[in-house]
Amino acid sequence: MQRWHVLAEALLMLEQELRQQGLWAAQPPSPAVLASPQPFCVDTLAFEGWLQWIFIPRMAQIIENGGVMPAGCNIQPMGEQAFAHLCDRGVELVRVLGRIDRAAEQLAIRF
Repeated sequence: MQRWHVLAEALLMLEQELRQQGLWAAQPPSPAVLASPQPFCVDTLAFEGWLQWIFIPRMAQIIENGGVMPAGCNIQPMGEQAFAHLCDRGVELVRVLGRIDRAAEQLAIRF
């Protein structure tokens, strides 16, 4: 479980930063919204919603189960686009996404 520590910490940082930016929703979207077949649910959710309701829970499940980390997480580039409107306020969000990418890459290499 120790090898997952960096990723788990980065996911907590992501949640904290989304909350600080006012991008954390109190109520979950409907199951239909979450069932989008589009990458990042771009047709039904804002990127922060995808992070909150799909990405973070899936990563937490992989961590809890000691599962296999998929290669090439690469969510930082999407975050750069999605949070560009935040200007300087979005810098830390993008940094955290990069940290998640690097941690996931390290875990994928081990398998």
